Amino acid sequence: MRQTDHPAKSPPSEPAREAAGQPAGLRRYAGVYAALCRNSVVREMSFKTNFLLWIVVELLWFALQLTFVAVIYQHTERIGTWTKWQVVLLVGASNLIQQLFTALFLSNCVQLSEHVRTGRLDFLLLLPVNARFLISLRQVDLGAFVNAASALTVMSYAAWQLHLTPRPLQILGFAALAAVGVSIHYSLMFLLASVSFWTVRAEGIVWGYYNLFNLARLPDAAFRPGAFKVVFTFVLPMLLVANVPVKLLIDRLSSPLEMLLLLGLAGACFAASEWVWRFSVKHYTSASS
Repeated sequence: MRQTDHPAKSPPSEPAREAAGQPAGLRRYAGVYAALCRNSVVREMSFKTNFLLWIVVELLWFALQLTFVAVIYQHTERIGTWTKWQVVLLVGASNLIQQLFTALFLSNCVQLSEHVRTGRLDFLLLLPVNARFLISLRQVDLGAFVNAASALTVMSYAAWQLHLTPRPLQILGFAALAAVGVSIHYSLMFLLASVSFWTVRAEGIVWGYYNLFNLARLPDAAFRPGAFKVVFTFVLPMLLVANVPVKLLIDRLSSPLEMLLLLGLAGACFAASEWVWRFSVKHYTSASS
């Protein structure tokens, strides 16, 4: 009796496997990120002198910021309604957020224009991993984590000077809002880096945004109502990313609306960056075209 040949079945796609109850892609992406982190450790340890030098440079810059605050408070007791140690706490929180962003995202955002210019983006787009995930998290700056620890030390000392005893819920809230601040910086810088699809080189725009981080360490009460404050609160929310988490710690939030505004702006910034990224990739013709 003749048997009927059946066509070989192709293996199910990843969405199909996930729908069938098999392990989701989250575990695979965690494994990819772990491999990227290991590569970052190897790279940093290959250039130990450079690794240590940048830690020292960032610590000196942080010390300079604190010295600037000390000089200001030799001539005044308050900036708006903020006392000296409250501002030191704010500077520490701003530096913490900035260093976490630097550790996770900065070098990756800066390199996007180079990927476009050299054609390496073609290779990254062909990999079986979400391209934005890979481009955003390809490298980790380990030295920035060391500098983030120094920022936490300064914050702890400022809290001791202020006799603060934050409740566990306040600490968790601060951590969550700090993470939201990091996501805002990432979304806006990735959006600006995506301009490289049209201008080829966008490093100047990206580093220009990075310089705006200096505004994040200033009390919002130091600025009078006007166009400047509106822009840096609602368009480029520099005056929110550190002020809102610190206000939560020192019980100075005027209402929960400030936290909701920060969360809403984080969502809007990420959505805008995702739209610009997808639009840019859609019209990307590759370096060889």
